Amino acid sequence: MPGSWNFSDLHTGDASAAAGFYAPLFGWEFDDGGFATMMRRPGYGDHLAGTVDPGITERQDGISAPPGFADAIGWLVSAPSGQDHWHVTFTVASRDESATTAVKLGAVVISSDDTEWTKTALIRDRQGAELTLSQFTPPG
Repeated sequence: MPGSWNFSDLHTGDASAAAGFYAPLFGWEFDDGGFATMMRRPGYGDHLAGTVDPGITERQDGISAPPGFADAIGWLVSAPSGQDHWHVTFTVASRDESATTAVKLGAVVISSDDTEWTKTALIRDRQGAELTLSQFTPPG
């Protein structure tokens, strides 16, 4: 949903330790998706379907999302040891318009990328915080 949190990535040098900490603390599950490790909160997709995103199941079925994807709250990303941090991605209606607005407000666009599924921009605010703007652009 544009204008809202999409997911958070945990950049860590020790994925096993992260899973060992967050799984019992929050009830998260960690699934190897082949290309990355997905962090899931079982039942989260049902919550979204019943509250703010009633079409989530059908939309994800239509794009052949991996099993459990509706429950995804983030991904584990490999990072150099000692540089662990969380990175937040927000959904936007238009990556380009949102990036332009961010620049007008004092941010810097560090990079942008167009993939088969998304248009993203990594931005840094005036205080040095980084976040990603993500526009969903499914094929077809």
